[in-house]
Amino acid sequence: MQHARILVVDDRPEGRKLLTLRLLQMGHVVRQAESGAQALALAEAEAPDLVLLDVLMPGMDGLQTCRRLREMRALRAVPIVLVTSLDAPEDCVRGLEAGADDFIIKPFNPAELQARVRSLLRVKRLFDESQRQQAALAEWSATLERRVAEGVVEVERLSRLKRFFSPRLAQRLVGDAGDTAWRSHRGEVTVLFADLRGFSAFAETCGVERVMALLAEFHAAMGRLIFEAEGTLERFTGDGMMVFFNDPDPMPDHSAQAVRLALAMQAAARQLAEGWQQGGGPQGVAIGLARGAATLGAVGFEARLDYAAIGPVTNLAARLCAEAGAGEVWVSQAVCDELKGRADLQALAPLQLKGFAQPVAAWRVLAMA
Repeated sequence: MQHARILVVDDRPEGRKLLTLRLLQMGHVVRQAESGAQALALAEAEAPDLVLLDVLMPGMDGLQTCRRLREMRALRAVPIVLVTSLDAPEDCVRGLEAGADDFIIKPFNPAELQARVRSLLRVKRLFDESQRQQAALAEWSATLERRVAEGVVEVERLSRLKRFFSPRLAQRLVGDAGDTAWRSHRGEVTVLFADLRGFSAFAETCGVERVMALLAEFHAAMGRLIFEAEGTLERFTGDGMMVFFNDPDPMPDHSAQAVRLALAMQAAARQLAEGWQQGGGPQGVAIGLARGAATLGAVGFEARLDYAAIGPVTNLAARLCAEAGAGEVWVSQAVCDELKGRADLQALAPLQLKGFAQPVAAWRVLAMA
């Protein structure tokens, strides 16, 4: 290790000078202390890479200084070499017990000094590298753990959002914008209600397996069309469903998009109904659409949240669906106004709908331009 910081501790100036000259020749940075107390102060201010410590010093001797240095957290792995004329076995034991790593016996051989310093600094370098690697590994592990936790949360949020939004929109909302999407707010939407005609009678007479298989087939076909149309699926209600458009993703022509979805659902339902009716199944799907302002956002409690549209517009769409027959798409006045010139519409007689004081105007959609 070139340019290592080495602390030389000796009460005798000539002893410090001799060691310092040899170490400077080796390319190291040397700091000198003439007592144990001064050595502790210098080591606390800047931890050295190696300490060469005289044993026989007045006041705090080398063994006491060694013990104090070892108590410093920053010096627990720093090599300490005792420079001493004492070479009895018991002196070596006392030095090792005090925390020393090696000994240099006075008068020292310059080549021996150089070899021992290089060997101990190599050990220190390996220790420092090991510490850096452990720190890097701990940081990497913490980062990985955080990313895994974030990934789990993201997957959970994405899974939850996909229950309501198209996969593309759910992926976008899984970021910070997804949190704001759940907050209650007002907005204009087009609401679509769909319901299977003749399902209740079918369910009463058929086995559970067949009923559930039919529903699974129906939901899969309709769900695929809903997500392709970028609609927000609020819920399945057994043999029916509610979808709305223009929230949370703005859609400039949401009524036309909703009607196109309704017609696509009818086309898909007609194909399914051919097989259903062979076994006395439902006749088809009735669909009602309405446009207007609604309160939008999360409803429920922490363990079970739904993303909902609430207001008279949803009631109107549900009532129109209830009045429509299998294979029909009925729309409100507001939807009709948006479709003028782009759809073939048939006016219906004013409807007296439950929950509405005045007769309601409605139109049957025959085709879209």
